Amino acid sequence: MPAAYWIAHVHVTDAEGYARYAKGATMAIEAHGGTFLARGGRYVQLEGNDRARNVLARFPDLETAVACYNSPEYQAALDHARDAAVRDLVVVEAAE
Repeated sequence: MPAAYWIAHVHVTDAEGYARYAKGATMAIEAHGGTFLARGGRYVQLEGNDRARNVLARFPDLETAVACYNSPEYQAALDHARDAAVRDLVVVEAAE
């Protein structure tokens, strides 16, 4: 099975709330075999909506990435992000 990637574009509106989300999300993602490839570093916005925080995480496969998102641990972390950020998140399967 090909790997899968979470691609998140985030505008943080509450740094403290988002920090609580990030702590819990990191644990959930790592527990599901996810690894961060990019996490809020430098970027150049070439098209579309600009969001200052961009995150790329790699998972073993699409099903594992979706299972992580739906896990109780990640959903508990996500409760902190709901009022702390405007986010777009997509899971993309890697090309073989």
